[in-house]
Amino acid sequence: MMARPIRIIEGRAIPFGRANVDTDLIIPAANLKTISRVGLGRYAFAPLRQSPGSVFDDPAWIGAPILIAGDNFGCGSSREHAVWALADMGIEAVIAPSFSDLFASNAFKNGLLCVALDQEAVDALLDAAQRHKLRIDLETMSVAAGNESWPFALDPFRRQCLVEGLDEIGLTLENDAAIASYEARSPLIGLR
Repeated sequence: MMARPIRIIEGRAIPFGRANVDTDLIIPAANLKTISRVGLGRYAFAPLRQSPGSVFDDPAWIGAPILIAGDNFGCGSSREHAVWALADMGIEAVIAPSFSDLFASNAFKNGLLCVALDQEAVDALLDAAQRHKLRIDLETMSVAAGNESWPFALDPFRRQCLVEGLDEIGLTLENDAAIASYEARSPLIGLR
């Protein structure tokens, strides 16, 4: 079971917009000396936070559950720590025109929603985020800001897992009765 089912994510959105953000920028390699997910948020985007005026340290966006990014978000290495760092800083969803396949897979497995929208919609959301909270609705498969709304697509299996809060273990446990029945009938189980 994931930490929680995801149906609606609502709140301020960090208007980042940068394209080709790799996992080393999301969390530098120097901060990967842990297997704990707790505390990694303080290292998220550390190279950018060293510059004055970083959007990640702007009080207007502190605690925002949504990040709006540019094309090819999460490229680079396959480090799962990047997703953990985003989640630890409070990010529940990332909106971008595209995502690295490995990042999107890690995000899904850790309950972080990746919403792919075309560049025109992302540009509109970057602007809208300055004035409005955003609402991502997995039931209607839409992102809304103010009076505007943009539909998005998501693999039906991934959507179901996110809405029900299921990870791979949770999916397996849904078949607990069938597994137990098989084990009770199987002559091989007793050979362990």
